[in-house]
Amino acid sequence: MLILAVESSCDETAVAVVRDGREALSDSIASQTDVHSLYGGVVPELASRRHAECIHALAEKAVREAGISAGGIDAVACTAAPGLIGSLLVGLGFAKAAAFGLGVPLIPVHHIRGHVAACYITFPALEPPFAALVASGGHSSLLEVRGYTQYRTLGATRDDAAGECFDKAARAAGLGYPGGPVFDRLSQNGDPSRYHMPSAKLSGNPLDMSFSGLKTHVVNLISNAAQRGEQLDLQGLAASFSQAVCRELVSRLLAAMRTTGLSKCVLAGGVAANSWLRKYAAAALSEASAADGVDYELFAPPIPLCGDNASMIGAQGYYEFLAGHTAGLSHNARASCPADDELC
Repeated sequence: MLILAVESSCDETAVAVVRDGREALSDSIASQTDVHSLYGGVVPELASRRHAECIHALAEKAVREAGISAGGIDAVACTAAPGLIGSLLVGLGFAKAAAFGLGVPLIPVHHIRGHVAACYITFPALEPPFAALVASGGHSSLLEVRGYTQYRTLGATRDDAAGECFDKAARAAGLGYPGGPVFDRLSQNGDPSRYHMPSAKLSGNPLDMSFSGLKTHVVNLISNAAQRGEQLDLQGLAASFSQAVCRELVSRLLAAMRTTGLSKCVLAGGVAANSWLRKYAAAALSEASAADGVDYELFAPPIPLCGDNASMIGAQGYYEFLAGHTAGLSHNARASCPADDELC
């Protein structure tokens, strides 16, 4: 089955052709980083306009690079939630038109489920059940993936997302946007014990997370140093901050696996590209395997599939289609929606 997939939830426009949920025949992506870096973050109106300007050409490119004709497409999948509503509507509008014109089903896909599905392309043998940590600029969620379309939210951030903290800390330090890659590069030669970083103490669900206090601490640290005319050790700051974020994420992931009894876990989302997170998670699971007598397995997609892309939407779209989750042309986008909610 060939699916034309569209992703436009934030500031990346992407169109791909995916076969049977496991093979990406093409994935064309148009980045808007050059536009939004001028403002230190994503400007929703500008993002929507850029999506509208390039989505048609990207679709033609994706079909051409896949080596197929438009008539060979069996369905159109599209991110329908969550995300910037204007950006979502551009992609969904194009997907509706394509589905109507080709006479094929329209498959709405949840963006977070799409991030998880990036691992289906990378690891053909991977099957649910497993735990998933999805961390990006807009999301930090712990999920139990019971089946390809059966999700249960175990925990989530109560305030800022992990990727958002990287962006805001980097902006405060004058390092530009996006902050995640900049901090990752700087941290490679930094001392993670250089600066003390706080850890949030939460009541209620032990698998929930909070990053606003950590973000505020770093912003204040940078501001206070500037007021005193002191030079910060940016490499040490990046390393200390990266380790603190990863500590919060991985400790919750490991707790979730022990709570549910799952032995497999997936890292997904833009923050999954962070080298500290990948190394920290691998080391923690290896240590836990020895302590618990359980062979814990970690799956993380390659760097290009961590960020927003259309291949992941096509992969998840395939399983949504098999579950009968198709929609009519009146289907609307949603700016917010938990991963365990059915879009159809």
